[in-house]
Amino acid sequence: MKKLTVAIDGPAGAGKSSVAKLVASQLHYLYIDTGAMYRAVAWLTGEKGIAADDEAAIRQLTDTMQIRMQAAAQGCRIWINEREVTEEIRSPEVSARVSAIAALPAVRYKLVQLQRQLAQPGGVILDGRDIGTVVLPHADIKFFLTASVQARARRRFLEMQEKGMPTTLAQVEENIASRDYQDSHREHSPLRQAPDAVFIDNSEWNLQETAGYIQRYIEEKQG
Repeated sequence: MKKLTVAIDGPAGAGKSSVAKLVASQLHYLYIDTGAMYRAVAWLTGEKGIAADDEAAIRQLTDTMQIRMQAAAQGCRIWINEREVTEEIRSPEVSARVSAIAALPAVRYKLVQLQRQLAQPGGVILDGRDIGTVVLPHADIKFFLTASVQARARRRFLEMQEKGMPTTLAQVEENIASRDYQDSHREHSPLRQAPDAVFIDNSEWNLQETAGYIQRYIEEKQG
């Protein structure tokens, strides 16, 4: 049975990563967390004190940085320059700057090349903002997963509460709305639905319902 290349795109908080992890586990596919890659770069620029709009300094940083990923029970672990940052990259500070960092051509070029290399063997699920439109335009299956701003904010707020991250629902909703605008209006690789992507609004679905739908779709395509 041929293992396929699957792309899942959508805005922040739609549950792309959680769904992709669950489906990959069920199908014995490799989950590649592309968002974590961009978050790692955003984290590193913050650690180095580099402003999110200092493109020259960030370009220089991407020339020497090394990113490593490893499959784990809950998705994947990630290192940048040999430091594990799996937990650190989920902070509100990183969330606030990742869209600006991800929009920079130097960052996108570096990470897109790495993502394509990882996906080449097939049997992979990648999620992000531009997987089906830019990174893997010829992916075997593409999904565009979204939900209302309010539904996405509630999910992210509960997730951050469980991790003990101090924030409010209003702050999370404002951050998500701001990221939606930045992601869909950036000059390079903006967030948009690929013409051949399967559209899914999971505002009223839970994780298991969303993952179940996607898993069945992939299994039917596999034959």
